[in-house]
Amino acid sequence: MIIANCGGFWGDDPGAAKRQVEGGPIDYLVMDYLAEVTMAILQKQRLKNPDAGYATDFLVQMRDVLPQCLEKGVTIISNAGGVNPLACRAALEKLATELGCRDKLKVGVVLGDDIFADLDALLKGGEPLAHMDTGRPLADVRDRVLSANVYLGAEAVAKALALGANVVLAGRVTDTAVTLAPMIHEFGWKLDDWDKLAAGVVAGHIIECGTQCTGGNFTDWHLVETWDAMGYPLVDARADGTFSVTKHPGTGGLVSVHTVSEQLLYEMGSPAYIAPDCVARFDSIRLEQEGPDRVGVSGIRGGPAPEKLKVSVSFTQGYRAFGRLMIGGPKALEKARHVAETFWKAAGGRDLYADTCTQFVGWDSCHPSVTGGEPGEVMLQMAVRDDDEKKINGRFAPQLVPRVLATVPGITYLGDQGRPRASGVVCYWPALISRDRVEVRVVVGEVEAVLEPRAPAGKTAAFTPAPGPPLQRPKGKTRQVPLERLCLARSGDKGDAANVGVLARSPAIYGWIREHLTAEFVKKRFEGICRGKVERFEVPNLLALNFMLHESLGGGGTLSLLMDAQGKTYAQYLLAAEVEAPEALL
Repeated sequence: MIIANCGGFWGDDPGAAKRQVEGGPIDYLVMDYLAEVTMAILQKQRLKNPDAGYATDFLVQMRDVLPQCLEKGVTIISNAGGVNPLACRAALEKLATELGCRDKLKVGVVLGDDIFADLDALLKGGEPLAHMDTGRPLADVRDRVLSANVYLGAEAVAKALALGANVVLAGRVTDTAVTLAPMIHEFGWKLDDWDKLAAGVVAGHIIECGTQCTGGNFTDWHLVETWDAMGYPLVDARADGTFSVTKHPGTGGLVSVHTVSEQLLYEMGSPAYIAPDCVARFDSIRLEQEGPDRVGVSGIRGGPAPEKLKVSVSFTQGYRAFGRLMIGGPKALEKARHVAETFWKAAGGRDLYADTCTQFVGWDSCHPSVTGGEPGEVMLQMAVRDDDEKKINGRFAPQLVPRVLATVPGITYLGDQGRPRASGVVCYWPALISRDRVEVRVVVGEVEAVLEPRAPAGKTAAFTPAPGPPLQRPKGKTRQVPLERLCLARSGDKGDAANVGVLARSPAIYGWIREHLTAEFVKKRFEGICRGKVERFEVPNLLALNFMLHESLGGGGTLSLLMDAQGKTYAQYLLAAEVEAPEALL
């Protein structure tokens, strides 16, 4: 069975679906559109228009491939329904009528993740929906909540397939659920076969971000021959839980043990990866290069599903704005610093606002300079956040452009920006909810099924990961080199925390980094950026270490004033660190 991914986020390549359907035989076409901030945006759209609230990009892709998929028997699964899956279904059926294939279309809809309208009843009924990190009850921000969605698993999607749907539309099912569900359906996996369910979760995690496992965002980018007509991932799944990751022939990109390993570490915390369907042990995964652009995945172990489900709540938290100026010529950095100082004085001082941030793009906007050389030009970015929209628009915004005529030479504003304007800030609130408080329904045509809440399955059985390679202390000369000579890495965001997964280039190097690449080393490297603790997890089967950098993204998401609010650059900055390594390892 071939499962093809054609999208990792709302706004991904609109031509990917067509390439996947026409590039070779596939059985399922899956796509993921949703993120925490996306849910808030969709909820706002639905409040203005009851027929909105879903990912409209889905219809753009369906216009290209829907008739072909229905003709070839390719089943489509997506969480494009957002906060309004029924409206998405209506729009898809209208499109199918226009394309002349309505009679072949049978849409399944997964409902029940959206608990926004039930919040007050849930709070009164004993569900505090407390913040998972701080413990604060949701009641503290209830009047500012924009959306609330439960992360559902694959069971409901699999039920829709069992009822005969050839297109399944869901709201906030997990990124991995759209890949796991067809495996449950096709192979008849039981919902307590933890190892097989874990294999489906791992497969979903590998392909959920599209080309990030086929050569995109890859440390060894120079090994990728071309990014033209980028190949999106395919999973060749088997009933025993093993599978292979590949892409269509003749497409851009690269599929290797390292591209897949990097994606496995993306946005990972503990190797015990928690999903609504099970706990997947990422420290049990075995990877093997089976051939060009084809990686085999096996050995995956799993454990019982968690007792509660995760809830993603979004709420308003004031306003923010960004102003940018370009400064060039001799002493560009020094001039930019003077402009910033003058600007903040004119805007009333930094203490006037709840939060401010000044960054010099090209020098320290994401991290301190790795070269120490003077830049020839600098983009100055000044950002502000406050509860008072009028203060931002009346004090901060008008003072940006006047600096062009009133400060240093060689300065200009950006043609597409001009005067900044305040925009609303949306914050993310993670919480947990009892499974029996969530009613999940599946609608396929005239048939509606209500899923019974799954009872807690007990604690995860003890699992001991395979030991890593023995610690080696090579003798002889040492040399100072960038960490990239020894490792690859991938980073991502988990709320206000960033994860940096580091992959050793050999077993000997893994033994060395286990001893030398400590949480303390990483904390010092990100001094001034990471305000919280750094946790380290060992993943010996992948020759990897995973670091969680807490309080390192300025609040995360749309709350942050940082240039890189999602930690995308953190891995590369860590790899640029100079380390004293034995020459034998090089």
